[in-house]
Amino acid sequence: MKKLILMAVLVTCMGCHTSEEGDITAKVSEETIGRHMERLASDDFLGRKPFTEGEVKTVNYLRDEFSKLGLAPGNGESYFQDVPMVEITGTPSKAMKISGSTENFTLNYFDDFVAVSKKTDSIIRLENSELVFAGYGIVAPEYGWNDYEGVDWKGKTAVVLVNDPGFQSGDSTLFKGNEMTYYGRWTYKYEEAARQGADGVLIIHETEPASYGWNVVQSGWSGGQLILESNLPMVDIQGWITGQSAEKLMEATPLEGKNLREVARTKTFKPVPLNLSASITVSNSIQRNVSKNVLALLPGTDRKDEYILYSAHWDHFGVGRPIDNDSIYNGAVDNASGTACLLAIAEAFKKVEHQRSIVFIAVTGEEQGLLGSAYYAEHPIYEPQKTVANINMDAFNSPGPMRDLTITGFGHSELDEYAEEAAKKQGRYVIPDPEPEKGYFFRSDHFNFAKIGIPALYADGSYEGFDIGIDSIQKIKDHYRIAIYHQPTDEYDPEKTNLSGIQFDAQLLFNVGLRLSNESYFPKWYTTSEFKAARD
Repeated sequence: MKKLILMAVLVTCMGCHTSEEGDITAKVSEETIGRHMERLASDDFLGRKPFTEGEVKTVNYLRDEFSKLGLAPGNGESYFQDVPMVEITGTPSKAMKISGSTENFTLNYFDDFVAVSKKTDSIIRLENSELVFAGYGIVAPEYGWNDYEGVDWKGKTAVVLVNDPGFQSGDSTLFKGNEMTYYGRWTYKYEEAARQGADGVLIIHETEPASYGWNVVQSGWSGGQLILESNLPMVDIQGWITGQSAEKLMEATPLEGKNLREVARTKTFKPVPLNLSASITVSNSIQRNVSKNVLALLPGTDRKDEYILYSAHWDHFGVGRPIDNDSIYNGAVDNASGTACLLAIAEAFKKVEHQRSIVFIAVTGEEQGLLGSAYYAEHPIYEPQKTVANINMDAFNSPGPMRDLTITGFGHSELDEYAEEAAKKQGRYVIPDPEPEKGYFFRSDHFNFAKIGIPALYADGSYEGFDIGIDSIQKIKDHYRIAIYHQPTDEYDPEKTNLSGIQFDAQLLFNVGLRLSNESYFPKWYTTSEFKAARD
């Protein structure tokens, strides 16, 4: 009986939503989502990689679609925000030479390690760079933690673990327990090694703490790499090694046969020299160019100088290494789905009144490290203090309407309460991310908006369906992560793709934005959130 009642609520809510004023608001169109998702994920768009013909087709398509809807250009007279970037296509040595006093061996590129350099020199070398195990590669004064302490890192390469000390520790007081902090992200590992003056950093890959397999590392750290121009310090070589390669490095050291996570999971940990050195060369081809964020504006009425910012990244990996004779990384789920919802929600907003202005931004370079949103955060077109909220959409993959609304980053801001109210009206419940150890909060563009103080909502149904149980949903998620995520198999199939769940989530996010657009209140960060200071 309970299920029948919930399904009745679901069917009712999928047709319309009643606002506090009692007005029936617009429905986000499932047909619109499917049409745009199929087009953006087609081979014609060549995987939507920045600096390619695929980018030109994508950004022009988005501009034209926003214009057809009657939305104004979002950057003065232009729909585009130029994002200057550098594309570095590196060719590493076929082998990384490892030298020691008693043994010399090699690690083979692609199978044992991947390596890139984000420096713009044509040739980058590590020459007999001393390898030192630096635990989790973390310096966190608030936790009394310093994995680099006591070592002069010039001439050395740090070998570090992915994720952070709380992962699978069973200790909720160690960092944030099983919830990944930013210290656990690969981006932080590279940044901190550079601040310490290291020549390079090699992250030890493990599928569970990384939350993806070695195949994802291979596809993500090969081919052209994009960066924003920056004066920040940078290591010469950024790389990953497999767990088996790490075991080989640890042989004949005090760490041989030991659980590295247990060794490093203490404040008293000190870096451990491996008595080995690494040599590798990366030859770089450099291309400076301008990619584009695409912005459209739907002006409000009474409070048009206050903004609700909807975001989704348009980019993916383009044409890359063939797998099963397919070289186009179409990115249907990641993120033609979110970009299609961006357009469908814009279409719905054209049918309703709203006092605040609505901004739609499709950002570039997310797959290369959230680059487009990072650039916007440094060069905001709309004043952050006047931006009420960011609602971010990335990789919708539900097989149907979901009973849950999973909020990634739950507990940071009052947007949780807005989402919960909208979820209840759809017969749903709200939960925090059930896999906080995977660090999803740091892996999409809302993170950069949050860093400049804009409360951000990143949520979708991903745990329990109305018609599909928790275990079955988990199997679908696992299959996506193992076989589809960042692979050419992320394709759109109109016969197999169930759009009803995507529409259901998009409707909820539209409803949240509509409520925000018709009130004067600015949602606040909770006092426990590290992002509160930026807003204040």
